Amino acid sequence: MKTIYDIQQLLKKYGTIIYVGQRLSDLQLMEAELKELYQSQLIETKDFQMALFLLRHEIQIEKEKQEK
Repeated sequence: MKTIYDIQQLLKKYGTIIYVGQRLSDLQLMEAELKELYQSQLIETKDFQMALFLLRHEIQIEKEKQEK
C-alpha cells in the first residue's frame, strides 16, 4: 500500500466508497472506516498501519495547505 488510491481500492473491496467533495473530510472518513475494518478484524495489522500512516500524512499536508 503506497498511495491514497490504494487505500480507496481497499475500502472499495468492502463496499465503501468515500467522496464528500472536500479532500480533508474524505481522508478523515477513510481513516474512520479503516479503523472500523481493523477492529472488525477484516484487514491485517500491516495493511492497517501502512494505510493509517499514509492517511495521517496526507491529512497533515491538507491541514497545512488550509492554514496558508
